[in-house]
Amino acid sequence: MKTIEISQKLRKQLEKELKPDRFDHTLGVAYTAASMAFVHGADVEKALIAGFLHDCAKCMSHDEQIKICEKNNIDITDVERRNHSLLHAKVGMYLARTRYDVYDTEILNAIRWHTTGREDMSLLEKIIYIADFIEPNRKPLEGLPVIRKEAFEDLDRCLAHILHDSVIYLQTIGKECDDATMNAYEFYKKYYK
Repeated sequence: MKTIEISQKLRKQLEKELKPDRFDHTLGVAYTAASMAFVHGADVEKALIAGFLHDCAKCMSHDEQIKICEKNNIDITDVERRNHSLLHAKVGMYLARTRYDVYDTEILNAIRWHTTGREDMSLLEKIIYIADFIEPNRKPLEGLPVIRKEAFEDLDRCLAHILHDSVIYLQTIGKECDDATMNAYEFYKKYYK
């Protein structure tokens, strides 16, 4: 099956499986990622597929996610055990492979790292991470117009900006920050300002 057929099939399948607001977000991420891929020279179909599947495990309960990880020997950090919003990326990568038959490592890694980021991200990983943050259905955040502009001009600066704001936000509200996010921030902060 050609990748364009895969992305169209996924769109139809996910529309049936996801709640309407999650599906709207998913469409926003997929099409934002595709637009960014056009601009930055990435594979547009891979961006669509990763965008469609990035949150495929998000609607599962935290307990279900932990069970999938434990059953399939997927490492879970202490921070992930305590924070439901992080673990869905690892479970999503697993489901992309086992439920949706996606075996492309680049796509799987983009799904895996879309919540925390990591050091030295691939082009597709950056695009999915950023698209998840800037897609049109996101509630307006301070500085979002600038970040959206950066997304189409300088991916590293945009990534550094998002990571900076995320780390500051988590510190401000007293929430713990995943090690992968801190490592990504340390790696990319040289591009911010």
